[in-house]
This record gives sequence, structure tokens and C-alpha cells, in this order.
Amino acid sequence: MMSELKQLIKSRKHKNSKLLYYIRNGFRWYCIPRFMSEIRRKKILTSFEKLDMQEKRYVLNRVGYYNKLVENNHPFPVECCDGTELVPLSRLKRGATLSKRRVGSMYFFDTYEYIRYFKKDKLASFLFGDITFVPEVPSFVKSRPIEGNNSNSVLLNLDKNRHFTFIKDNRRFREKRDMLIGRAFVDQPHRVRFWEMYFGHPMCDLGNINKKLVSHPEWSVKPITIDHHLDYKYILCLEGNDVATNLKWVMSSNSVAVMPSPVYETWFMEGTLIPNYHYIEIKPDFSDLEERLNYYTAHPEECEQIIRNAHTYIKQFQNSKRERLIHLMVIEKYFNILKGN
Repeated sequence: MMSELKQLIKSRKHKNSKLLYYIRNGFRWYCIPRFMSEIRRKKILTSFEKLDMQEKRYVLNRVGYYNKLVENNHPFPVECCDGTELVPLSRLKRGATLSKRRVGSMYFFDTYEYIRYFKKDKLASFLFGDITFVPEVPSFVKSRPIEGNNSNSVLLNLDKNRHFTFIKDNRRFREKRDMLIGRAFVDQPHRVRFWEMYFGHPMCDLGNINKKLVSHPEWSVKPITIDHHLDYKYILCLEGNDVATNLKWVMSSNSVAVMPSPVYETWFMEGTLIPNYHYIEIKPDFSDLEERLNYYTAHPEECEQIIRNAHTYIKQFQNSKRERLIHLMVIEKYFNILKGN
């Protein structure tokens, strides 16, 4: 029993606590009257005026990045053929169906954390889940494509208990193994292709934790802890249905993320990451992986600089008051744009 408990504790190390997440958000939902949040909204938004010019520019840049909507002469449709629809905020409830998608608990709580500051009769569209297309109706989403006109996809930090995990890594880069580790649900074509190319390669430790994939039983392994990953210098961060879930904690570690240039982005602003500055870039067809690993193994000082750059990037998301202000400004801009149409 004690060994099982130790194993459970070890497996949860570096991960956000679901229990604390539900306690905190349950208290917010059941115990704090909504009108109190609505009253506080003006005070939080006016705190922007007290910032110095450099901080104001930073905040405005991020607000503009997440919410790219601009006023136009044509009203936005209430409902479109892709299922997106404008609904009053009073419809946002756990288990409800919005834009033909069920509202799961974590998506609800993460949205409610900021939407509660606005009146229930305001109209908005929500698309929850792994969103890889740009909706016809301007919608709040967790993820969106990086390329093209993605202005109708307004980003919020959703499913953050799973995605926004930052860790403390006490191991130095040069003390780690000169290998790439990758553990994933290998059920997307690009992930299958990577495993076909590099499973069993002497520079890679790859494993598939998706028990449903039976075509390559030799890939199957049990999940391992984040701690185990940190024994390796290089950690694979391949996108799945949308973004690579592990990218945030990898960039906060003393290992280096290895991946192609991202296709999708979230609140983490993956589209602003600089190749070979924040992560080691490989080609979309993965053909240069061995060459890239050999190069950086021979130049550890460049890896250590990438790690420092990644840590600096991570820090911008760790100011909770500023994150709340940016969220409210993103949402306020959304409602102002819709009202102007």
C-alpha cells in the first residue's frame, strides 16, 4: 500500500492539482455572487491606466494578439452553418450545449472565471474543445490556426489546469542523457509517421501510451512521469489534435523542446515562439532530426541559451493580476466590437 501511495505521489509531481482546481472554482461558482464580480470589473480595467508606458504597450500587444477583431460595416450573424451561434451569457452552464458542443466542467470553470465579470444578457459565441478551424461567428476558443485570417478566433486560457503546467527542474542540462524522449497518444497521422521513422533509433526513446492503436503493438508502453522525462536533454513536443500539451512544462524545464514550427496556438501564443531561440526546430517531415540532435549535442552552450530564452518567455504568464487584466480587456473588446456592429 505504501509503495503504491509513493508511486501515486510521484506520478502527480509537477502536475496541477485537480482537487484544488475544483475546490477553488467551486467556491467561485457557488459562494461569490456574480454581481460582486460585475462591480469589480471597472476597478480592474481602470488599473490599466496606472501602468507605466512600457507595461501598457505590453498589455495592449497581448490583448491585440488574442483578440484581432475590428469593427466593420456588416453585422455578425447570430448563427452560421458551421454550428457557431451567439447566445446570452446566461446560457453558459456546465453540461449545456453551445454551438453544438457540450460544455465540460473545466472549460466552464475556466470561462466563468472571467465571463462572470460581465452581465448575463450580453451575447457571445463559445467553441470548446480542440478547435483547428476559424469560425464564421467571432467566438471564444482555446486554440486556433496560426496562419491566415484567424481574427474570428478570440483566445482565452481554457483547459489551463491540463495545459498550463510549469515546473521546477533541478537537473542541469549537461547532466542529462544525450537522447530525445517522446511519449504520446500516437493516433494522428503525423505522429504515426514520426514513430515509423524513429522508433528504435539509438538517439530516441519513443513510446505510444494509446492502447487503442493496435497496428504497432511494439510501440506500446506505460505512461511515465514528468520526472522521468527530465532525465533527457531533448523532449519531443509534437502537436496532437491542436497544440502540443507538454510544451509549457518542457519550456520551463532544463531540457529543450524539439518540434516543427507550430501550426496551432493557444493563450501561450505559440505563434510568437522563435525557432532555435525558444526551441529546437525540425522540418515538418522530420527528416533532419538526427542532424539537429547531433549539432546541439556538440554545442551544449547553444542549448543552455535556448533554455534561458524559454524560461524568460514562460515568466510573462506567471503574473496572475496581469493575466486577469488581459483576459478582461480581451473580453471587453469582444463585446465592444459586437455592439458596434
